Amino acid sequence: MNVHFIAIGGAAMHNLAIALHNKGYQVTGSDDEIFDPSKSRLESKGLLPEAYGWFPEKITADLDAVVLGMHAKADNPELLKAQELGLKIYSYPEFLYEQSKHKTRVVIGGSHGKTTITSMILHVMNYHDIDVDFMVGAQLEGFDVMVKLTDDNDFIVLEGDEYLSSPIDRRPKFHLYQPNIALLSGIAWDHINVFPTFDNYVEQFKIFVDSIVKGGSISYNAEDEALKRVVEASENTIRKLPYYTPEYTVEDGETLLETPEGPLPIEVFGKHNLNNLAGAKWICQHMGVDEDDFYEAIATFKGASKRLEKITEGKTSVAYKDFAHSPSKVSATTTAMKEQYPDKTVVACLELHTYSSLNAEFLKEYKGALDAADVAVVFYSPHAVKIKQLEEVTHQQIADAFERDDLIIYTDPESFKDYLFSQDFTNKALLLMSSGNYGGLDFNTVKSIIK
Repeated sequence: MNVHFIAIGGAAMHNLAIALHNKGYQVTGSDDEIFDPSKSRLESKGLLPEAYGWFPEKITADLDAVVLGMHAKADNPELLKAQELGLKIYSYPEFLYEQSKHKTRVVIGGSHGKTTITSMILHVMNYHDIDVDFMVGAQLEGFDVMVKLTDDNDFIVLEGDEYLSSPIDRRPKFHLYQPNIALLSGIAWDHINVFPTFDNYVEQFKIFVDSIVKGGSISYNAEDEALKRVVEASENTIRKLPYYTPEYTVEDGETLLETPEGPLPIEVFGKHNLNNLAGAKWICQHMGVDEDDFYEAIATFKGASKRLEKITEGKTSVAYKDFAHSPSKVSATTTAMKEQYPDKTVVACLELHTYSSLNAEFLKEYKGALDAADVAVVFYSPHAVKIKQLEEVTHQQIADAFERDDLIIYTDPESFKDYLFSQDFTNKALLLMSSGNYGGLDFNTVKSIIK
């Protein structure tokens, strides 16, 4: 097949392009800007466009398919040319479905934890040399790509994102996969620029449950009341399999998972991650891995990139970074840090970076999200607010939203960095939560302050 990617530089798009190239497809692409690691990866495969920009002349009748990325706009010159020629135009999830419609599709969805659960499943499969196709939203240890497609593998494991499919397809991505085996980890309102009300957001999960192939199954976190209501109300003829957080203890900074064979030391920590582990176990069992083999493999799982990822550790202090940005994720991650390091002072730094978190109306959802931290710091950039064309969020609005009298707030990147590097981190646990980089913080420099 001859496939062209409009906006090939995206995190998901470039991985799909490489997967098709590895499968023997003829792949071309365009983008107006491409950054590392996408740039280096595309270059290594000979897929990096010779020049940045949009070139309608690349769109010809010889193309079997065009894959349209979210970074492109609806009036993109290459898209318009493809439409004019009547070419088959796929969104990213549509194309993944097309590649996997004859496989058993395993889809992992939920407002939080889906990347970690998908990563756990793939780690277990890799540990036991079980070859599966996959798409995951983070770089995993032991994997050189985030998308793998073959003609031979029976299973494909897909991270099911609820965000929009493409500029011309406003359906959430996970509506398009039609899973045989599904998992939902929870529902916590997010993406308010697309789903303006909680009810509207919940509706997307109802549609997902109803999209599961008849006779298929849904494993779901039964501790999430909103999710439980959605799954139990569905009239789809599928098996409904609840899961719960397993028993565990924390001793001397080590998490021990209770198993039939006794306590098992594991690398990940926090109630939310133990809950994720329970979901991953059920899915692996559906895929033919028995319980004992799951436990053997999961003991070596160190976590997905940017999900409670340890930056560095000193004699008395430690630092982690995490992708957490929504209120539920911030609360779960901060609580996990305090539970893991009860004898250390937990310093939690949150950057408000996403559309939702920078919205004055949505801010109140963060009430109590940082309560588990001993020291709580919030950073946001007024520049980011302007770029997203939102009304300016004030210092007072943030203070009021978190309802924490001792909350430290910074709006200037240099002031935040000065604060961070002036602290004595003896016997402290630093947690940096952001989907950005605090206005230019090099996370590697944090190693210098951890003793």
